Amino acid sequence: MTALHFAPEQCLQPHMSTMFENYQTADLYKKNVDHQVDLQNLPFADETFDFVFASHVLEHIPDDRKALSEIRRVLKPQGMAILPVPIVVASTIEYLAPDPLQDNHVIAPGLDYYERYADCFSSCQFYSSEDVDAEYQPFVFIEENYPHPLRVDEHKMKDIIPVCYR
Repeated sequence: MTALHFAPEQCLQPHMSTMFENYQTADLYKKNVDHQVDLQNLPFADETFDFVFASHVLEHIPDDRKALSEIRRVLKPQGMAILPVPIVVASTIEYLAPDPLQDNHVIAPGLDYYERYADCFSSCQFYSSEDVDAEYQPFVFIEENYPHPLRVDEHKMKDIIPVCYR
């Protein structure tokens, strides 16, 4: 299988590189990747990859809908993409310029954000951190008194992982 990993996390690269026969990395700015590319305009042929992974990337992309369309385009039939974003508000907010107070996000994804995926993918399944055994909980830990729509208790909020199929 072929995989494309955007904004590759160093802690995941060793594991993912052994999971796929052809594992490639990509980023717009990083130099130590296989492809220095813009997610809004991918240079790859249609139906190139079986798997695409981009965790907490789309909220940085000015035209995230174009990026989603490009991800779908490069996925093979029956291909899968895992594309989580941080849900930080109740309803998605789009900024006119990158917000330096939010790691230069151009979007503050809300609970409604994943509705955008329906326009590009044949189906999506959503997995919540609440669905995972306690020993593997992928909760995001937050400061006390921080208002958040997915807050679980005073220290953690649940995370939602979308698994999208072409």
